[in-house]
Amino acid sequence: MADPAPTLRSLARVLGLSRTTVSDALRGSQRVDPNTAERVRQAAREAGYRRNPLAGALMSELRRSRGTAFHGVLAAIDFNEPDRPAHAARYHRELVVGAEARAVELGFKIEKFSVGHAGVSVQRLDAILQARGIHGVILLPAWDEPDLSNLDWTRFAGIYTDYIIERPALHSVCPDHYRSLLAALQRLAALGYRRPGLFLQKHADERLQYRWGAAFRAFQESHAAIKPVPPLIVDAFAKEEFVRWFRRHKPDVVVGHNTVAIDWMEGCGAELPATHGFVCLNVLMKTRPCAGLDLQPRTLGARATELLIGQLQRNETGIPEWPSTTTIPAHWVDGPTLRTAE
Repeated sequence: MADPAPTLRSLARVLGLSRTTVSDALRGSQRVDPNTAERVRQAAREAGYRRNPLAGALMSELRRSRGTAFHGVLAAIDFNEPDRPAHAARYHRELVVGAEARAVELGFKIEKFSVGHAGVSVQRLDAILQARGIHGVILLPAWDEPDLSNLDWTRFAGIYTDYIIERPALHSVCPDHYRSLLAALQRLAALGYRRPGLFLQKHADERLQYRWGAAFRAFQESHAAIKPVPPLIVDAFAKEEFVRWFRRHKPDVVVGHNTVAIDWMEGCGAELPATHGFVCLNVLMKTRPCAGLDLQPRTLGARATELLIGQLQRNETGIPEWPSTTTIPAHWVDGPTLRTAE
C-alpha cells in the first residue's frame, strides 16, 4: 500500500517543530527564522508535500470572521499599455463583469489590479497578492506581449483571457475567432453575398496568430461560388487606402472591426443594405448600428473564473506543464447593414 500523503502534522513531528511553525514557514511568514524556514521547505520538498493555498486562505478567513461564510479572493489583472486602443477598455470591463458574477456564484470575489505603465510593477504586485492571501489570478488581454514571469508562480494559479501568453505559458480562455469568422462568412454566402472583403488592422490579426486572415482565406479557397477579393490588412486605418481597395476589388460586403468603413463605402456610392453589406468583427467596437459578432466577453470571464477556481481546488499552482486553450465561439448579431434572407 502506498505511503500516506505528507501533512503539516507529520512534517512537524519529523522536524520536531510545532504545526503552526511549519505552516508559517511554508506560507512565507516573516515570523519564522530563515534557517528554520529553509529546513521546513527542504523537508516538504523531499516528502512531496504541496500546500493548498485555497485551504489556507479558507482557514485564515474563518479565523478572522469567526465562522461566517467564506468568500475567496481572486485577482483580475489588467496591463496598462499606452498604445492599446481605447475600445479595448469596454471589452475588458465586460470580461470582468462576467468574472465577478460567476465568482459570486461560486463563493468568491474579485479584486482588480493594473500593472505596467501607470500601474504597479510586477514585483510590487507579487508582494500585494501574497500579503492579501490571493493565489488565483485572471489576466486580461494584452495588446502587446504580456510579461508576468517575475511573479512567484509557485504561489499562484493563473488564467489568461486571450490566445497566447508565453511569459509564463498559462492556460487560456478566448474567443474562437477562426470558427466564428467561418460561420459569419457562411451566413453571408447564404444571404447571397459573393465577394466578401476583409478589412483589418495588421496588429489585430498578428496578436491572434493570424486567425482572422486564415479563416477568410480558407473560406475563399474552399467555396467555388465565392469570388476572391484580397484582404486589406493595414498598419493603420486610412480612408484613401480603403477607397482604392474598395473601388478596385469591388467587394459586395466588407467584414472588419472599424465601422468608419461604412462611411467610406457610402462615399464610394454603396447603399447599405441595398447594394452592399458590412459586418463588424466585434460589436463592442461599433460606432453605428450594424450586423456583427458578439465575442461574448462576459461568458469568457465566467469560464475563466470557473477554470481558475478549479485549479485552486485541485491545488494546481505554478506554471502548467501543458498549457491548454479553451475557446468559445461568437454569437451572431443581426443589424441594418445586411440584406435579409428572402
